[in-house]
Order: sequence, then C-alpha cells, then structure tokens
Amino acid sequence: MGAAIRATGVVKKFGEVTSVDGVDLSIPAGSFYGIAGPNGAGKTTTIRMITGLLEPDAGRIEVDGISVWPNPRRAKSVLGYVADNPPLFGRLAAREMLDYAGMLRGMAAQDIRTRGDELLRVLDLEADAGRPIADFSLGMTKRVGLAVAMLHAPRVLILDEPFGALDPVNTQVMEQMLQRFREGGGTVVFSSHVLDVVQKLCDRVAIIARGAVVAEGTVAELSHGGSLQDAFVDIVGGRELAEGDLSWLSSSPA
Repeated sequence: MGAAIRATGVVKKFGEVTSVDGVDLSIPAGSFYGIAGPNGAGKTTTIRMITGLLEPDAGRIEVDGISVWPNPRRAKSVLGYVADNPPLFGRLAAREMLDYAGMLRGMAAQDIRTRGDELLRVLDLEADAGRPIADFSLGMTKRVGLAVAMLHAPRVLILDEPFGALDPVNTQVMEQMLQRFREGGGTVVFSSHVLDVVQKLCDRVAIIARGAVVAEGTVAELSHGGSLQDAFVDIVGGRELAEGDLSWLSSSPA
C-alpha cells in the first residue's frame, strides 16, 4: 500500500541544541505504528514537524504522498492530530469546539452535526457537551481532542501519549475506535512511554534516542519474543541505583 508517512533526513535545531538529527521514517499505510524513546529524545519534535506545526531545518516529509513543507496546509487536510495536552479553546463547550473545528475544515453543517453527535456519544461526552472545556479533566480534554481529530475522517491519525490520564473504560473505547479507524483503511501513529500498550497494539515500532532512529522493525523483531520494555532499555541504555543509594529511606525513625 506504500508509505502513509515518509520522512527523510529530517533535522531540527533550537539554537545550539540539535533536537532531531537526521530522522528517517517510512510508516506503511494501514498500519498501527508506534514511536518510542526516552524523555527529550526528539519524539514530540518529530511529530510536530510531521503534522505541519513545526518547520524542519533540513529534510523532507510526506504524508499520504503530500509534501508537508514548505506548505503544510494541504497535508493537514488528510491528518488528524491529538497532542499530549490538546490545545483546545477552553471557553468553548465540547459541542461548540467540534462545530468550530468542522467549519474551519470547510465541512458541511449536517456532517459536522451528525459526526459530532456520534463522536460525543461514543466518547461518553454527551452529558457534558454543553460544558466549557476549561472545566474538564485532562482525560475528558483528551477525548474532545480525539473527537476533533477524527471529525473530518482523516487518512492518518497521529497521537502523542494518547492513553495518559484515561481510565480503563475509556482506554478500551479509544483502542476500539483506533482499530476501527485502521480497519477502514486509516493509519494510526502514536508516541507513548507505556511500552506494554505499544507492544499490544502496534505492528511496527521506531525507537528514537538522541534525535535519531536507533532501532525500527516489527514488535516481534525488536522484542525477540520477550518484553518490548526490556528490549527498549537494552537499546537506549538503562540506569540502576548504585549500592547504598537512598539508604535513608529504609532507616528506622529516630
């Protein structure tokens, strides 16, 4: 089916610091693809460049065959993106946020209403649809962010730490939604530190460390039939407490 996302030699610097240093990615269309890495490895910066929110200093990025830079607007028409903490308009109600997002994308009013109603119902937000988003918990805000991202039926859905702050019931519902999206021909890409979830859901995984892809392959190839978390630590390098560290934690009270 070809590549849903192709990144070649992508570089991003912030002053003297190189956050992303020549990232190459080829994400198959119709796949469930995971991106993992330590804090500060460059994962979110890479995602922001793929989604057209941050311009790379070098390299090329294509989404669904569309070049993202230097003009990201066309690529955004086939993309849905949910940030770790979605930047929504807090004074709008959830229903108003969906209406606004749909109008920005030039959708027909009936489609906005029909799809929005269904998304609010599936994500258990119907009863709160009239409340301002500023009053929502982070988990509820993430659910609104997912609804906004899926409203226009994108071909590629990108999520940064999608399951953080969600309770088990809503996590299960989101997983089912993403699987159904994929079954309809969509591509799901998500970044997460919860490697058990990555191992459970993903076909392939890229591990980013120090701004570059240091390993890429199927979950089975990277985990060698064991735990993806153990493989991750082996690849990026682990840390252990030295003998005697924090010994005061087990000391008896005076």
